Amino acid sequence: MDTLMLSRIQFGANISFHILFPTITIALGWVLLFFKLRFNATGERKWMDAYLFWVKVFALSFAMGVVSGITMSFQFGTNWPGFMEKVGNIAGPLLAYEVMTAFFLEAVFLGIMLFGFSRVKNWVHTLATFLVAFGTTMSMFWILVLNSWMHTPQGFEMIDGVAHATNWLEIIFNPSLPYRFTHMALASGLTVAFLIAGISAFRLLWGDRSEAVKSALRVGVFLAAGLIPAQILMGDLHGLNTLEYQPQKVAAMEGNWETQSNVPLLLFALPNEETRSNDFEIGIPNGASLILKHKADGVVPGLNDFVAEDGTNLHPPVAPVFWSFRIMVGTGMAMLLLSWGTAVMIRRYGAGNLPKPVLWSLSGMAFSGWIATLAGWYTTEIGRQPWLVQGVVTTKEAVADVPPTMVLSTLILYLAIYAALTLAYMGTITYLAMKAARGEPLSNRKYPRSGEAEIAAISPAE
Repeated sequence: MDTLMLSRIQFGANISFHILFPTITIALGWVLLFFKLRFNATGERKWMDAYLFWVKVFALSFAMGVVSGITMSFQFGTNWPGFMEKVGNIAGPLLAYEVMTAFFLEAVFLGIMLFGFSRVKNWVHTLATFLVAFGTTMSMFWILVLNSWMHTPQGFEMIDGVAHATNWLEIIFNPSLPYRFTHMALASGLTVAFLIAGISAFRLLWGDRSEAVKSALRVGVFLAAGLIPAQILMGDLHGLNTLEYQPQKVAAMEGNWETQSNVPLLLFALPNEETRSNDFEIGIPNGASLILKHKADGVVPGLNDFVAEDGTNLHPPVAPVFWSFRIMVGTGMAMLLLSWGTAVMIRRYGAGNLPKPVLWSLSGMAFSGWIATLAGWYTTEIGRQPWLVQGVVTTKEAVADVPPTMVLSTLILYLAIYAALTLAYMGTITYLAMKAARGEPLSNRKYPRSGEAEIAAISPAE
């Protein structure tokens, strides 16, 4: 493989590893705020127990996200210098805004959130939790502003091959940002909901009958049950926006080669780019036309419309986009069935009386949000090819001129480290869950009851 392909794989590996952790911290910060507010309102110990357990997961995830994000920033210089050369006037300020408005906010108040619950006033600790949660969301906002602009660039002009901003409001609030931001926020919420439900179910299987784990399980399941319909709706709206601005991506997602009406919704197919057709397919008649055009005879764009005169494809590689889209949708359907079914059983029998098969299913789906997020991310980013910035800069124009062997050696090293760190991360969370299930204390301090002003005044041990 050449430098271009290896660099793409390396950046894909880096961003795949990095995105796992912000996907957790973005929504988990708000869930922690919910736990804290419930504790403040009721004085019930179970909410602080839940907070103390999940704040450890937040801290671990935050640290992993920060470290892996540093690696990604280096690649703009080492692997993709053409990106900053051509669009750095826009990308640079947006990344700086993320650091100044979001990362600093998280860094300043994270220490109070993690270690200050017994050292500061209760309202200060609650405020710190809110500001950290708000900071993670703002961080997501600025990163998705840049990413969305790369898909639907607006508010700039090209002068001597370099992009210059002409309207920052158009750049920030570009056409795909509302859909991409909401879709990612819901994805983070679902990831955290299933993580909380799955780990809580695992603790129940290990014999933990505490009220904290039962309450956390209820929160996770009902949060998932509420978010998944909203995600399905937002996914449909996002798809319609993509159809308007990146029809070649939608054609690859649907495995549709010819622009035509009455296009079936393919459940399974084997796309063949050499013959420019599908070798085998199973589909629902008129399904794609109904979803994308809201009528059975709606015309859906085909991949054959996106080929240059010299035969170069102006559409993304079909098979990766086609299959990653179906993995995302399939995982979402599994989330829908499991969350709704479990919610019904919790309402009927209670969180502590769920059948073991349900608990094992929830445990198995604990990290399912990662699968759906990565599949959706691959659909979006591979679907932008061959463009780095849609219609402005191709991936080939931005790649560094370095030997392929150099990229390959660092790629192998990255993959080995990331595999080890991912296993260590999952193993650490499992260890924390088993430790909590055995009843080992998460803290030796008492907690304030409702109406007490300070946690610092509590006696040091129970």
